[in-house]
Amino acid sequence: MAPITLMNEELRQIPQRIFKLAIASLTQANTHAVYVDPRNDHWDVLSILNAAHTGELFLKTIIALEHPLLIFREIFSIDDGSSSDIDLSSLLQKGKTHDFERLPQVLWVSTGIRLPSPSCYERLRRARNAIQHFCAPKDVELGRLSLEFIYTIIDPLIYQQLGICAINFHEDPSVGYDYIVQRLIRESFKFSMPDDFGITEFDLADELESVGQAYRCWFAGELERIGKTNLLKF
Repeated sequence: MAPITLMNEELRQIPQRIFKLAIASLTQANTHAVYVDPRNDHWDVLSILNAAHTGELFLKTIIALEHPLLIFREIFSIDDGSSSDIDLSSLLQKGKTHDFERLPQVLWVSTGIRLPSPSCYERLRRARNAIQHFCAPKDVELGRLSLEFIYTIIDPLIYQQLGICAINFHEDPSVGYDYIVQRLIRESFKFSMPDDFGITEFDLADELESVGQAYRCWFAGELERIGKTNLLKF
């Protein structure tokens, strides 16, 4: 077997580089979607940008784990006809990655994974474009859309492919993910539960009383799966 060259080492590092940025973006997206008051009434707008960035980076991470060059849409433009290796500098200067709109198709071609809820993906894409290029749409609950995108599309994907739970990433270490979970329950959004799941800031049973039976059954089943049924005291 040929020795690993510097070029190969740099390519191998691409998924991890993207992953670290994805975690940072998810941390902000969760926080901006959930914590809103008069002092930060723009956070729900930012949550759309952060959620889209989160999705883009996690999709590219998973695609790059198949092969780092699969995230680029114009591979041949990287070749200057004289270099013997592809290095990170060349990729940064000349590489053009796939657009957010096309990433679900690239993911499917690369891994065989189909993303759920394409309508949610499209709604978030449109909201992101409006905010990024003009202004925030007025007919959309932006924080809710961000959470819907993260927890119906991205969270199941990163739990299955990367072994992480989206609720673990936020900017409020004083109370953990409690208020994120509270908001998800109120919206009846399912989420991946870590094995050490626990809530201290509110009563789970009280919150679950206000949601549908199907969601309560799902929640109880997840607690049973991780051995935390003691958290429910109906």
